[in-house]
Amino acid sequence: MSKEKHKKTNALRILDTHKVPYNISEYEWSEGRAAGLHVAEVLGLDEKKVFKTLVGKGDKTGYVVFCIPVAAELDMKQAARVSHNKSVELIHVKDLLGITGYWRGGCSPVGMKKSFPTYFDATMEMQDSVYVSAGLRGMQMQVNPVELAAVVNAEFAALTMNH
Repeated sequence: MSKEKHKKTNALRILDTHKVPYNISEYEWSEGRAAGLHVAEVLGLDEKKVFKTLVGKGDKTGYVVFCIPVAAELDMKQAARVSHNKSVELIHVKDLLGITGYWRGGCSPVGMKKSFPTYFDATMEMQDSVYVSAGLRGMQMQVNPVELAAVVNAEFAALTMNH
């Protein structure tokens, strides 16, 4: 995989440490177009291969991380069930940086301040490669989802509506 010059984020350093290959795609990021669907569109990618990272707080486990397709919505009941909580609420955007070390639009499942229980949508496991944030707004990394799951100890589970 490519090794062009790009800013090394914490997420990329961790993948390097684990010897997980990746490709980087960069794009122009703007607050008004922060949605994951925009990322898929601007990079010319199949939206089923592009995943957004959401952070929630469970009533029993505390913070939990979910990676779901950019066009999908997190099923909150299912999110609670798979993460062993009675309920899960997504954290407020203003709290994201303090909890994860990442800004909205640049939240990666890899390299957060602490290791949180992480769940990847089951559709991710079916792909040869997926795109997730590389930890910086305007930067996506293409990785093998099974290798990525191994790095963050993620479980694959049905997490979205219409599963």
